[in-house]
Amino acid sequence: MKRFEVVFLALFLACWAVNLLIGLRLVPMAGSVNLSLYTLYGVAVALGSLAGNIYARRRRGLPPPARRLLLLVYYLGPPAVVLLLRAMAPLEVQRAAPLVPLYALVVFSIFFAVPLTLKLPEPGR
Repeated sequence: MKRFEVVFLALFLACWAVNLLIGLRLVPMAGSVNLSLYTLYGVAVALGSLAGNIYARRRRGLPPPARRLLLLVYYLGPPAVVLLLRAMAPLEVQRAAPLVPLYALVVFSIFFAVPLTLKLPEPGR
């Protein structure tokens, strides 16, 4: 892993830690951001596409153990940002649509998988 991945890993672990604190009701964050569903899905799309493209480029030429480590960073990390944004939405919005985090994770996964299914040209060709 390069510094690039270490910085991303630190960011994602911090987001997961804050999500855990929110889930344990130690940190009240509801209502911090006025966030609509479309904005949350837009963030999920952007993060999924970005993480999928970066992972597709970075995994080339790496041995399988390093690929799996990068997959953990790029696939399990960015959903923490999406879930954190959802937890920061107003409580009324969260209660009105309880399945939105699940749908956002599905949207993220779909857009993450798209670059992996495409045949990307090798660098230098």
